[in-house]
Amino acid sequence: MCGRYASSRGPGDLAGIFEIEKWEPEETLEPDYNVAPTKEVYAVLDRPLKDADSPRPVRQLRKLTWGLVPSWAKTPEGGARMINARAETVHEKPAYRRAFAARRCILPADGYFEWVTGPQERELEVEGKKKRPRKQPYFVLPADGSVFAMAGLYEFWRDRTLPDDHPRAWWVTCSVITTEAERTPLAVAPAEGPQALAEIHPRMPLMLTPDRWDAWLDPSRTDPDGLRDLLAPPPPGLMRAYPVSTAVSNVRNNGPELLKELEAPEEGTLF
Repeated sequence: MCGRYASSRGPGDLAGIFEIEKWEPEETLEPDYNVAPTKEVYAVLDRPLKDADSPRPVRQLRKLTWGLVPSWAKTPEGGARMINARAETVHEKPAYRRAFAARRCILPADGYFEWVTGPQERELEVEGKKKRPRKQPYFVLPADGSVFAMAGLYEFWRDRTLPDDHPRAWWVTCSVITTEAERTPLAVAPAEGPQALAEIHPRMPLMLTPDRWDAWLDPSRTDPDGLRDLLAPPPPGLMRAYPVSTAVSNVRNNGPELLKELEAPEEGTLF
């Protein structure tokens, strides 16, 4: 799954990486080293500009809220639960299928955090013990330091209780698409602990390699079968993972120190 990630690149960096044509300075976000659901995040999308003379899609950098609210939802309360969409079923789930066909985006990140789910924890859950061991968080990122381009969806929701000119009349929300975690060896693995992403967690965000960006963002592509081909996992061996401080488990903590690599997992945690 994807429940937290880091995003420190600014609009200037992202504009160069994704060939952004338009972004609004007032939508600039501060670097966020502990992005959590319901926060505002950057999204790259192709969409015609409002009130423009041309219907041509324009590559934009937009500020969205993480946690998708379907257009037909009566309230936005379920958005916090819709932070991830499974690649295997995104084309058929009512909450996601319309966005999958027409409103796809890229959510740029430095990498994502995942907390290890190991055999010991599963045994405790089966036994019904209340006390669960502390999970060791890992930071997962491209081994070459490039941007982690997560496949995403976005959606519009209209709050009918507010007038058209109210700043909160329209919500624009997003979700990260996830896939099965890689079982092949990491490009760079920690000295102690998991040697593959699947040993940390069975799911991972779907990373899009640059050769798929244009096709994924193209709103003229609406055929579900063709789009599903773009959901194939990236080539193996592109990722690295390392243990980080359990401080990242608290959403109030936020700073570059959360990305600092530990020499070994913290004492008392899994792995």
